[in-house]
Amino acid sequence: MRTPVIYGPECRRYDFGGGHPLNSMRLELTVTLLESAGMLDGPTSGVLPPRLATDDEIAMLHSPGYIAAVRALGSDPSAAGLRYGFGPGDNPPFVGMHEAAATIVGGALVAAEGIAEGRFEHAFHFSGGLHHAMRSLAAGFCIYNDIALACEFLRRRGWRVLYVDGDAHHGDGTQALFYDTPQVLTISLHESGEFLFPGTGFVDETGRGAGAGYSVNVPLLPGTDDASWLECFELVVPPIARAYRPDVIVSQHGCDTHRLDPLTDLGCTTHTSERFAAAVHDLAHKLCGGRWLAAGGGGYDIWRVVPRAWTLVYGVLSHQVVGDVVPDAWIDRWQPRAPHPLPRAMRDAPSDDAPDRIRARNREQAQRAADQALDAIDRARS
Repeated sequence: MRTPVIYGPECRRYDFGGGHPLNSMRLELTVTLLESAGMLDGPTSGVLPPRLATDDEIAMLHSPGYIAAVRALGSDPSAAGLRYGFGPGDNPPFVGMHEAAATIVGGALVAAEGIAEGRFEHAFHFSGGLHHAMRSLAAGFCIYNDIALACEFLRRRGWRVLYVDGDAHHGDGTQALFYDTPQVLTISLHESGEFLFPGTGFVDETGRGAGAGYSVNVPLLPGTDDASWLECFELVVPPIARAYRPDVIVSQHGCDTHRLDPLTDLGCTTHTSERFAAAVHDLAHKLCGGRWLAAGGGGYDIWRVVPRAWTLVYGVLSHQVVGDVVPDAWIDRWQPRAPHPLPRAMRDAPSDDAPDRIRARNREQAQRAADQALDAIDRARS
C-alpha cells in the first residue's frame, strides 16, 4: 500500500458529545465519500487501522501528571476540581477520554512508523491534527497533540522535520512544543490571532534559543480568499523548505479555512484545500524522497465542506484523479440527515474576491515571516 488512510471506527470515540462543534460524524462522512468515489480500492490506496498509543509514547511530549489526569477524568468526568484545561465549553471531559485520545495518537504513530520504515511514502491521518494541545493542557478541542507526537517520533530518528499547518486556527500547541529546537521547523498560515482563537501566531513569534527563527507564522486577515492564501503559501513555504532541507514533511489540513465554516472568518474554498496538498506533495518529492505525513484538523461544516475537502487532499496523496461530481450514492445516503442541500460538485469555484488591502497586508506579513526564517537558517549555516 503506497498511501494509506489511517482510520477505524474507533476514531469516532473522540467526541465531546451532542452540540459540540467537533462532531465525529465528519469522519464517517469523509470515509464514506472516499468509498463512494472508489478511492480506497486502487493499487496505491487503502485503509490501515490505528492503534492505542502507550503512556510512554504520549509522554514523549505530554507530562505524566497530565496523562494521569486525562485517564482519571475519563473514568469519572464529574470529578470535582477540573484542571488542565478541562471543563464546560471547548474541552468537556467524557467517559473513555484517554483511550479515545490515545487512539488518535496511535493513528499518527502508525503513519509515522510506516513512513520511517519505508513501507509507504505518504499517509493520511484525517482524524488527527489536534494541534492546540500543550504539554500539560487541553485546548481548542485537543487533548493529546497527535501530530506533534508524530513529529517528535520522526525527530528522534535524527530527521529534520518540516511541519506546515494550514488550519484557520494557529497551530499554537505544536509551535510551543518545538519552540526551542531547530530540528522541527513549524510554519502556520492561519487567521490572525487579533480575530480568532487562540489569539497567537503573530509574525514576531519566531522561536527561542537554538530554535530562534524556526517558528514561522503568517497571520491572515478575515476575508482572505484562495488567491491570497495561496500567494502567501508560495512566498513562505517553498523557499523555507528548500533552505531547510527537511527529511520529512508533516502537514495539517484543517479545512476550516472554507468560507462556509461556522467558526472562522476566512474566505477560501476547497480550491485551497486541494492546491495546498498538491504544493506540499510536490515539495515532499523534490526535497525528501516523497516522505509526507498529512493529518486532518479543524473543519466544522461537516456536511458541505469537510468530506469534499479531505477527499481532495487524499486524491493528491494517493496520486488519484478525483472526479468533478460528488457520487449520487453518497448524496442519497446522507441528504436525508443533512441540514443543508449537499453540494453535487466536488470542487468549488476558486475565490478571488478579497479587497486589495487584505491582499497587501497578507503579502507583507508573509514576506516578513519568510525573510526572518531564511535569515535564521542562513546564519545557522554560516
